[in-house]
Amino acid sequence: MSEILAENLSGKSVMGSDGTELGLLYNITMDLNSGKLHDLVVDPDEELPSRAVDFDKNEAGRFLIPVSRVQAVKDYIVVQR
Repeated sequence: MSEILAENLSGKSVMGSDGTELGLLYNITMDLNSGKLHDLVVDPDEELPSRAVDFDKNEAGRFLIPVSRVQAVKDYIVVQR
């Protein structure tokens, strides 16, 4: 995957590989010691039924999507569902 500045990802739409719009990227978590990225933190789309998504959620109700599931970053961040 080519390099992308984090500031260019803020607020980007996140879509499942099945075409479902999941929400907007809120943040990205990482290991401070290794610098390895862990999860995309995504504000869920209000129209998306929560039962339709199998991702973990944090205490604020945002999806935690492992970075390993990112398939593409273009107009959308596409993640494997």
